[in-house]
Amino acid sequence: MRLLERMRKEWFMIGIVLAIAGAKLEPSIGVNGGPLKPEITVSYIAVATIFFNSGLSLKTEELTSALVHIRLHLFIQIFTLAFFPATIWLFLQILSVTPVNEWLLKGLQTVGCMPPPVSSAVILTKAVGGNENRTCQLRDKGWSVFSFWTPVSVTGYPTVNSPTCCHRSLLVCFLL
Repeated sequence: MRLLERMRKEWFMIGIVLAIAGAKLEPSIGVNGGPLKPEITVSYIAVATIFFNSGLSLKTEELTSALVHIRLHLFIQIFTLAFFPATIWLFLQILSVTPVNEWLLKGLQTVGCMPPPVSSAVILTKAVGGNENRTCQLRDKGWSVFSFWTPVSVTGYPTVNSPTCCHRSLLVCFLL
């Protein structure tokens, strides 16, 4: 009985493991143009369903009360928009003097400027008993800002070896 209870509690993680195992056993099902049509189902239908369902499950009272936690919102946004990309930039400066492939550094630079994945963040927050309302608000604010921030951050680095840090100029733009 305890195993069944544990499986009910950890249904999401079990589903992820089963999906990965299924993809390993039969990868042709999930390829572009395959029977699942991931270019449509994942890109549009699954993402829209996740956002829609997470929005439906929110309570209006809790959503409005989560708005007042400005310090939390500022901390998360500064961490994801400034601290993490600046740390990656510093790491790239160190790696640029090593024989690491330049394209690998450019890829790391791009990933460092991209927003964190959010499609599973709300589900995982709910699964561990976290505050889903705050997660949804942070997700929405973050993605609104990242829509503009990511292209500017990525193109703000003319080369990996450039001493220019685009985050200083962006901070000035946000303050003005």
